[in-house]
Parts: sequence; structure tokens; C-alpha cells
Amino acid sequence: MKSLLIVEDDPEIRRLVAGMLRGEGFEVAEAADAAAMDAALAKTRPDLVILDLMLPGEDGLSICRRLRAGGGIAILMLTARGEDIDKIVGLEMGADDYLSKPFNPRELLARIRALLRRSADGADGAARRRLAFGGFVADLDARRLEQAGAAVDLTAAEFDLLVCFLQRPGRVLSRDQLLDWVHGRETGVFDRSIDMAVSRLRRKLGDDAGGQAERLIATIRNGGYLFTARVTRL
Repeated sequence: MKSLLIVEDDPEIRRLVAGMLRGEGFEVAEAADAAAMDAALAKTRPDLVILDLMLPGEDGLSICRRLRAGGGIAILMLTARGEDIDKIVGLEMGADDYLSKPFNPRELLARIRALLRRSADGADGAARRRLAFGGFVADLDARRLEQAGAAVDLTAAEFDLLVCFLQRPGRVLSRDQLLDWVHGRETGVFDRSIDMAVSRLRRKLGDDAGGQAERLIATIRNGGYLFTARVTRL
């Protein structure tokens, strides 16, 4: 049973979402603010956090930054604010997906399931799938990226984007293709999220250290993106 933590200060929304998700077979904990969330996290580590942006005290963006620093927990940001700039900031802080209120409960459920599928580490006893490229090693089953033995911190969405490139090196991938593979069209993620995710991935692959990431992921005008590095299986 997958466990979820809802961090939402509106008791009615929290109750309705929690009830719906329990009815779908999830184990659900609830928190009204950052302090209650920290208390819940001290007891158990959820697979996914549904996080409201506008919270009393510590806001959702600050909480998101803290959760991402801890690593390993998928984050779905839920908020009444739907402007693109709010989505951009939320994703930059480390959220894996973003849903604006009011929302369709079935869409929320679809997004949660998609995030959980992407976040599963896939460790099923089979040999690990490990790919090397440009001084990095990506462990696809452990969902871990390393450089010189040190872990590179990627969000679930960023790792999925990297896997898309690693599995299709030397091919021009359009934004629509990347949206389909990374998010799934049913999630309705806005198109600019791919450009932002590529930008973040480039930085984490070393864009601020001599432009290495620009050589790894090339922008093709009117085409999309091209992964240029040689990929080898370990």
C-alpha cells in the first residue's frame, strides 16, 4: 500500500481529498501546516506529499525546498494560484508536478499514480540497468545519478527526462514527445515545463562549469532537443 501525506490548511479540502484517496486504497496521513507535517514525517516516510502552496506560517515553497533537500519523496504541489509564474517557481523549488484548484478529483488521482509509477525504484531482484555518459553513471533501477561516485540530486521528473534522453541518444526529441514520455498527456502539464526541466537538468549536469551540459543536451531550433553524448551500458 502506497502512503501519502496531505499538507493542506483547508479542513474541508483535506477531508475530501483524504477520503477519496483512502477509497482508492492509499494509506493517507493529514497535516494542516509545516509543524504538523514534520510531526507526521517523524513517524513515517510517505511515498508522496500533496502540498498546498498557501499555508499558515511556513509556506509551501519553503516546505518544498526542505523536502527536496531530504530527497526521495515525490511532491505534488496543490494550490489555488494558477499563474505560470507560480508554477515555474514551484517546479524550480523541486515539485514534481503542479495542480491548480479547483481540480477534478480523477485528474488528481491520475497525477498521483503517474508520480508514484515514476518514483518507484524498480528494485525487483533483477540486475541493475546502469548507463554511463559524459563522466556520469545513471542507475535506472535505483533512480540514481552519480558523478565520480557522488550522487547528483535530481527530482523524479528530471530523472525521467534524463532517462528519455539516455534511451534515445542522437535523436531529435520534440517537446510534445518529451511531454508524452515524462508526464503523460492525461496530466495536462503546461508545455513550458519541459523547457524548464531541461534547463534545470543542464545546470545539474554541469552547465555552470564550462558548458558541458550544453554539449550533452543540444537545442535544435524548431525541432526540440538532442542528446549528443555517447551512452554505454555497464
